[in-house]
Amino acid sequence: MTTATTVLTARALLLDMDGTLVNSDVVVERCWRGWAERHGLDGDEVMKVVHGRQGYASMAVLLPDRPMEQNYADNERMLAEETADMDGVVAIPGAPEFLASLAGVPHALVTSADVALSTARMAAAGLGLPDVRITAESVGASKPDPEGFLKGAAELGIAPEDCIVFEDSSAGIAAGQAAGMRVVGIGPRAPFHGPDAAVRDLTEVRVEIVGDGTIRLHIA
Repeated sequence: MTTATTVLTARALLLDMDGTLVNSDVVVERCWRGWAERHGLDGDEVMKVVHGRQGYASMAVLLPDRPMEQNYADNERMLAEETADMDGVVAIPGAPEFLASLAGVPHALVTSADVALSTARMAAAGLGLPDVRITAESVGASKPDPEGFLKGAAELGIAPEDCIVFEDSSAGIAAGQAAGMRVVGIGPRAPFHGPDAAVRDLTEVRVEIVGDGTIRLHIA
């Protein structure tokens, strides 16, 4: 984790949801360990793959010989299962204050969840949805492909190099870097995947708005 204060500047922020703004780990564990058991896979190995990706993409890694049509259908079932299960979904520490500090700041949610799941999880965590949202329906390729982050930047009208990504997972951090963006890693998984800075949670990030529209992130 970052020990001294780091200052990064940007013109827009692109925010992952699960593991970054919302702690949904207990639901993800329940759903994916159940899926692993149904398919005769080791739950611990499955959990190493699924964070940050869309479900069908995780399934393609875990069951490489299975037709993609089956993965897409299975993904729809998994999304419905996860959307119906909000037990234990909470905000990441500091997330409410962090989002409140972004009033008037160009920012977008960029998540592998679909509209229904992202709406339900943000509500369960007591968090407001950013005006700009890039969800599973918005893209043709899952993280670690950079498409979602590039679309987020385009929607905000900000060049990729002027955006900073907030992410927790290997796939998400790789996607942000592939988009040519700097990445702030959130939580215990992030430091192992080479972000530009890493913090325990969002209590360690302070947002300062400079008069010319520049965003200064003070990362403790």
